[in-house]
Amino acid sequence: MKAKKTIIQNLAITGYAAEGKALGHLDGKVIFVELAVPGDVVDIIIIKSKKDWAEGKIIRFKEYAEERVEPFCIHFGICGGCKWQMLPYENQLEYKQLQAEQNLRRIGKVELPEVLPIIGADEIVYYRNKLEFTFSNKRYLLPEEIETLQPGSGANMEGALGYHAAGIFDKIIDIEECYLMNDINNVIRNTLRTFVKENNLSYYDIKNHAGWLRNIIIRYATNKQLMLNLVVAYEDKPGIKKIADYLLQKIPAITTFLYTINTKWNDSIFDLTPQIYSGKGFIIENIENFHFKISPKSFFQTNTKQAEKLYKAVRSFAELTGKEIIYDLYCGTGSIGIFLSKGAKKIIGVEAIKAAIDDARKNALINDVDHALFFSGDVIKVCTDEFFSVHGKPDVIITDPPRAGMHEKLVNKLLEIEAPKIVYVSCNIATQARDINLLGEKYKVIKIQPIDMFPHTHHIECVCLLELKLPSPEWV
Repeated sequence: MKAKKTIIQNLAITGYAAEGKALGHLDGKVIFVELAVPGDVVDIIIIKSKKDWAEGKIIRFKEYAEERVEPFCIHFGICGGCKWQMLPYENQLEYKQLQAEQNLRRIGKVELPEVLPIIGADEIVYYRNKLEFTFSNKRYLLPEEIETLQPGSGANMEGALGYHAAGIFDKIIDIEECYLMNDINNVIRNTLRTFVKENNLSYYDIKNHAGWLRNIIIRYATNKQLMLNLVVAYEDKPGIKKIADYLLQKIPAITTFLYTINTKWNDSIFDLTPQIYSGKGFIIENIENFHFKISPKSFFQTNTKQAEKLYKAVRSFAELTGKEIIYDLYCGTGSIGIFLSKGAKKIIGVEAIKAAIDDARKNALINDVDHALFFSGDVIKVCTDEFFSVHGKPDVIITDPPRAGMHEKLVNKLLEIEAPKIVYVSCNIATQARDINLLGEKYKVIKIQPIDMFPHTHHIECVCLLELKLPSPEWV
């Protein structure tokens, strides 16, 4: 017998917590709720309960917060992205600023300066340069569809092209419109969907590892160069030609078309080789006066205009004079190091993904940067005493690790190397704060700059400047 679900009525939403969840309090217990705004009063059903906290799902609104606004996307509340559409942008920035400060102080546990005001985005829709959509033979059904579903109708087997439903790996929301990228993404996706249905092409079945069409990956630069990569489960050259020729004829804005054969169970393409069907197989993106090659597997900041603000913050913190040796750790395609190159004596970039390093070297050539060297390999394995000895002691270390933060071995190596400055760029302030706590043994935080890269989400980018502490008298 299933346990009876607990319903809480008239819960007042009073603030925001980590990961964009709103919160209320009941009998000394914190209740986390998604899709609510401080000032809302809601009835919820408890979906998870612990001793000191619980999670609830809204079943009805009793009162709406005055600051709440109407979401602009028809998929809001179903699609897992853009969960803060109902919150005015200035309020989003306010809560992100607060979250950055709280995480750094609570987890970092070191003396911190005043956090600089968050740098907001000038464009809060159509800001991404990369989107990925998934084909599935199982369409995610809306609650109202399930209520009226006739047995055996097969409505959920119609096939879909869009985003994964939150927490459900094998069902896809059929996306009609997405405001994350220029409207070209809607034109491509909806044109392709219609063609696929008209030609009865097979959608991928992730459970049974069957079907043909798997993903499309769109990359769109600020200069309007447009890359489309079609990912299929097995090679079918006539089928690929049919789709490619149709899309290229219908959507002349596509500057390069690629396809990738993925026979694996997972969707990652980093160990695969995309094939060029038309165009050069890459696009060029511009940041300030620099030009960056973006290949189908390249890592590149997905909000180009905010990336420029981020890089300017890094450059400002580094305070380069032209004499510095810079180590750019987790350098990706070398964009930060190259952006800083005019003020540096030498750039040393390290990145685990070989394809990214290949692009970094090409980007250095494109931008006439002849004083940058890039190395492929695990950062903690590459950055040895011998490596630093060969390439010179760093004056400035730029580190931009993945969400998991830096490996403790690398933190210890940075403490050992004692570079005068570390500029730490992070997309996860919690792990950044953890690493800052460890670096606090020898470093002091001088400046903190949050930057909003992803409007309508809870995600925050943060740049921290750390400087080596002066030796205390007893050390001398």
